[in-house]
Amino acid sequence: MDFKEVINNRRAVNFFDPQKPVSDKILKEIIETAAKAPSSFNLQPWNLIVLKEPQEKMRLQKLAWDQPKVSQAPIVLIVLADRNGWQPGHPIVEKNFNEMVTSGTMTAEQHQWFLDACRNLYGTDEKKRQAFANKNAGFFAMALMLAAKSLGLDSHPMDGFDHDDVRREFNIPDNYWIPLLLAVGYFSKDKTLLPAKWRKAYDEIVVNFN
Repeated sequence: MDFKEVINNRRAVNFFDPQKPVSDKILKEIIETAAKAPSSFNLQPWNLIVLKEPQEKMRLQKLAWDQPKVSQAPIVLIVLADRNGWQPGHPIVEKNFNEMVTSGTMTAEQHQWFLDACRNLYGTDEKKRQAFANKNAGFFAMALMLAAKSLGLDSHPMDGFDHDDVRREFNIPDNYWIPLLLAVGYFSKDKTLLPAKWRKAYDEIVVNFN
């Protein structure tokens, strides 16, 4: 598919074919394609918990308003936003800096400048840490949905779940926020796909407050 086909055909579907699995190869391609999403200072403060086993998905479904698609979809992703993904000593922060030195975009002498910039931009208070994590994880989540559609799969992002209970059930550390759950699989062909929902037009999107 070209990009217009992907963006126009991506839908949040409610019904998945539980008999049609998603291979590990395709899942890896989806994730690694989505990882090309932009991120602040290339810090990539996102992670995923991948649920494929029926028992795991049922554990999640009980905490997600008992939505059937959680267990019907062959794969459900718990998207994690790392609020500590800017901190000095974080393995990805340090790897990112070392990669920039290797590529020549920064020098080793700029290490403290880089750490200070990350702290000032993303870590000076709780609101900034939360915004940093959610913004970047949102980029990644959207890229996951588009990558899935480009490979012929469908998805559904979900807000309807108990955040604290999901954190406890899956032993998720406190530095992670869970912005959404994402069901991924193939649309069940015995169901009717509803018409696409309306979208705001150009004149409804562009504003000026002067």
